[in-house]
Amino acid sequence: MKRGSLVTLLLGVIIGLSAALLMHQFAGRPRTFRVGTDDWRKLNLILQTVDENYVDSVDRQKVTEAAANAVLSTLDPHSVYMPPQRLEESDEDLSGNFSGIGIQFNVPNDTAIVIEVIPGGPAQKLGMLAGDRILSVDTTSIAGVRFPQDSMVRRMKGPTGTKVIVTVKRGDETIPFEITRDKIPTHSVDAAFMVSDTTGFLRLSKFSRTTAQEFAQAAAQLKSMGMKHLIVDLRDNSGGFLDQSLILSNMFLDRGKLIVYMEGLHRKREEYKADGNGKLRDIGLTLLVSDGTASSSEIFAGAIQDNGRGVLVGRRTFGKGLVQEPVYFTDGSGLRITVARYYTPSGRCIQKPYSDDYAYEVYRRYESGEMLAADSMDVANGGIIPDVFVPIDTTKVESFYINCNKKATPMRFASAFFDNHRAELQAIDDYGTLIKYLDGAGLETGFLNFARSKDGLSPTASEWSVEKQYMMTQVRALVGRYSQLGDNAFYHLYLQTDEVFKAAMASL
Repeated sequence: MKRGSLVTLLLGVIIGLSAALLMHQFAGRPRTFRVGTDDWRKLNLILQTVDENYVDSVDRQKVTEAAANAVLSTLDPHSVYMPPQRLEESDEDLSGNFSGIGIQFNVPNDTAIVIEVIPGGPAQKLGMLAGDRILSVDTTSIAGVRFPQDSMVRRMKGPTGTKVIVTVKRGDETIPFEITRDKIPTHSVDAAFMVSDTTGFLRLSKFSRTTAQEFAQAAAQLKSMGMKHLIVDLRDNSGGFLDQSLILSNMFLDRGKLIVYMEGLHRKREEYKADGNGKLRDIGLTLLVSDGTASSSEIFAGAIQDNGRGVLVGRRTFGKGLVQEPVYFTDGSGLRITVARYYTPSGRCIQKPYSDDYAYEVYRRYESGEMLAADSMDVANGGIIPDVFVPIDTTKVESFYINCNKKATPMRFASAFFDNHRAELQAIDDYGTLIKYLDGAGLETGFLNFARSKDGLSPTASEWSVEKQYMMTQVRALVGRYSQLGDNAFYHLYLQTDEVFKAAMASL
């Protein structure tokens, strides 16, 4: 047979087989469903077709969750689907309490170290102390193995009334604590103290269910100490519940003053105004803001600024001004869906534009020079523009500081120092006493020796002349946190090198 005839024969066989396979593949009669380009029925028909015709069994939960994520991902960056565990964690974080053992810890290297035992919590009642190193949770060893921190948290959390055994190392002793989990209050006011005879400082980390109550109590205590002006630190406050932001704004505004309004395609304009019963209307107010100030904290900041009630100091806020409503399903999952936008009293939309790199928009602010110069701020790009701009300070950071923080050297030194001076630090409950103690504790020499011996790090003379104040303020704050003053000491000490705080004090 000639070569050309052989090729023709082979092609005929192949075509015939292909046709047979196609005939077999589409043996059933094709079906056509009538739908429009904007018809929601198509999604239901796709799922129904898969369910009735797919070759293998289908994991309905997996497919449904994938479809939910896909649908919401086409909307705005903040409309999300949350499976049960994620939804529970989100609600717990904002509810103001969760079930657990009642400790706060850090993992400076490969071992979790307790930095605070929450007063009245289960761990505190059994005698767990700041400085304890966590070796294991139940039968799982978590020390020295770089165990993920979020996994540690999940193992210690659990339903109220259940038990967990947490084994810690304290000095040379190994102590197992059998702890019955209970409701643990979470705080949104991280610190509140006086920074002068008439000026108070309050650090607010989020807007949870208990924020307004905590804020009012802390402010009342500061007023009793002579406060005439309050500095509220909203930096890196990512927001939370709208009603708490409204209550805080109401504390400072006169009757009838507009706090915020919201509006959307399916939501008519809705305004929120002050009732004039706020107990802090006679207190001067300064707010510290940053690119991490978002959502409810931006509503508070916008209301204060637009009503001329206070001064904003720092850098342009994040720009998240979306009204989100929760939708819950009986399987424990749910949605957070955007239904409207927030506008400040003067009509500014807080929400920044959506973009392909929305999650990284803040990094573009560094590239554009916005973090260094007020003139580089793009007013049209959402967020709240501060009254007093404070650029980031890049002059205090050199290689020694960077390398120390990569290795968590300051945190590990503070923990080691506490191990050797536990009784002294735990006896201190007054800021003045703490300062005297830290001044005489030889921290600079001790830290430099620790950095050299443990991490092989030593600054040059020129590096140390630049970094000394900044680095030692961090070290002193971390050590001071182990006193009875806790975070009050930590933030109070850190303010000494905080340029935004200094600008706020200068603007009073």
